[in-house]
Amino acid sequence: MAYKTKLHLSIFLLLIVTFCEQDHVHGEPKVPCYFIFGDSLVDSGNNNNLETIAKVNYPPYGIDFPGGPTGRFTNGRTIADIMGELLGFDDFIPSFLTVNSSEILKGVNYASGSAGIRQETGKQLGVNLELSRQLENHQSIVSRIVDMLGNESVANHLNKCFYWSVIGSNDYLNNYFMPQYYNTSSQYTPDKYAEALIKQYSQQIMKLYNSGARKVALNGIGPIGCAPHSTANYDTKGSLCVDYMNDAVNYFNSLLISLVNQLNNDLADARFIYLNAIGFGSENIASPAVRTRDGKNLFLDLILSEVFATADT
Repeated sequence: MAYKTKLHLSIFLLLIVTFCEQDHVHGEPKVPCYFIFGDSLVDSGNNNNLETIAKVNYPPYGIDFPGGPTGRFTNGRTIADIMGELLGFDDFIPSFLTVNSSEILKGVNYASGSAGIRQETGKQLGVNLELSRQLENHQSIVSRIVDMLGNESVANHLNKCFYWSVIGSNDYLNNYFMPQYYNTSSQYTPDKYAEALIKQYSQQIMKLYNSGARKVALNGIGPIGCAPHSTANYDTKGSLCVDYMNDAVNYFNSLLISLVNQLNNDLADARFIYLNAIGFGSENIASPAVRTRDGKNLFLDLILSEVFATADT
């Protein structure tokens, strides 16, 4: 059976922000561990010691975060932090840069600002940890977990964890649409570039699967053509956004949906979901105004029921 799950990130963001204060989950976490991959949207400080201008471990970043600046590309928490709270973790998932052995069993954040699916993406800003490097770092953590739990127990532990990947926008903003630094736009049409990205991404996701991931959420790319940087630096041709930039990422998102469906078809012991960062409505959510049921977060119930569903046989 092919799963065609599309959870819309705009609703996701609306609900998790609404509930992060009033509906914090207490007691045991809903998953034993939580691993985060991606870019500046979810980076929690992995760029702090890198030779790059894409780091933010100084004010005014972090002015609303406990303890001040940490390397998060925001004034406070990231969406990954908030999701961790809703999953029931009392502490923030540590960055790979700072994690210690006592923490690795609950998860690690590998995300790196300016990073992408492609190795060269974002490198005009300096060093970053592209997704392949993040996966290498994850494999080193898995090896340490094996040492702690043993080969027989590690798969059972990792199979129950939640894995979230938020990446791809820099492959456009800091690669394809920067011809002064990269030649990808002369090598590929937008649809062919999306195909190349998805081909590489699928191989990277399979590495994650082979390391034990069985419950995985993959983000689509948001409307990058509507970002202030885009509308200020590219010709909108009278539109509110740079439409050709949004059209380009739509190719990627469409192929990512197909990839998620294929993964769910091919890997019967795993569950993948697609989070739509562009759309607002969804056949899976009756109303964005839905709030709580018996004190629970309905969206969290939905995302967990989707990602933890057992594939039909």
